[in-house]
Amino acid sequence: MTTTLVIRRHKNKARFYTETLNESVSLEMVSIPSGSFIMGASKDEENSRDNERPQHLVNVPAFFMGKYPIKQAQYEAVMGTNPSRFKDKPDSASRPVETVSWEDAQAFCKKLSELTGREYRLPSEAQWEYACRAMPSPPAPLPKGEGGKKIYSPFHFGETISTELANYNGNYTYGIGEKGEYREETTPVGHYKVANEFGLYDMHGNVWEWCEDDWHDNYKGAPTDGSAWIDEKSKESNKASHPLRGGSWVFNPPNARSAFRNRNNLDFRFFNIGFRVISFAPGLP
Repeated sequence: MTTTLVIRRHKNKARFYTETLNESVSLEMVSIPSGSFIMGASKDEENSRDNERPQHLVNVPAFFMGKYPIKQAQYEAVMGTNPSRFKDKPDSASRPVETVSWEDAQAFCKKLSELTGREYRLPSEAQWEYACRAMPSPPAPLPKGEGGKKIYSPFHFGETISTELANYNGNYTYGIGEKGEYREETTPVGHYKVANEFGLYDMHGNVWEWCEDDWHDNYKGAPTDGSAWIDEKSKESNKASHPLRGGSWVFNPPNARSAFRNRNNLDFRFFNIGFRVISFAPGLP
């Protein structure tokens, strides 16, 4: 039996602005339009988990998001340090910064905001998933029942994933996908030259990306306005863990799905964890 891998490819023009960090380093921020989407995965989605449910409709106001995960050069320009394991590679400046904790990412956002006079922060889980799926069209009717039904593809480029499109452990497969290369390290951001409909790169694989929210075991009671879901009691006790999205170069392809949720403690650092930032610039639609 022969299977055919079909990848969605579109040519769109993304709106963006560029923040200058120093004479040689800048930060590109892409406009993400307002819209509604159904967050989470159905039980029909291969390898989906209960913490990705119940599916629920979320209305997301417009915002700007980093075109790429924060690069090592950008992190060093703002923070003066580079914690990355892969900082000695010839192309390290263009690789995503990693080995950063949630607290490190928060400190970066705070300092970047002070340097630029514009507010930067981590995306909420809802903003991250909406931006990853990049489905600006009105969603299908809200699925009924706890399990819901499948509405979106698991990845922004289709039903499966390939190591020609993203950096993950290619010794494993998803759906009808085939095994591929396992690079065993990060790749420069935008290496695969595959952006989603919103103009964002590396939303699947390369490094995990921290989100602003506190961790919750499922979506029961989750906000529906795109905001971060914060648990003040966890904050007070300093015990909150935080979501990670997008998979990484170390992990298997199911973990790179748009709906997949990982988590870790706010001070945890590892060489496959990075982040990207969002902002709310003047002139948003």
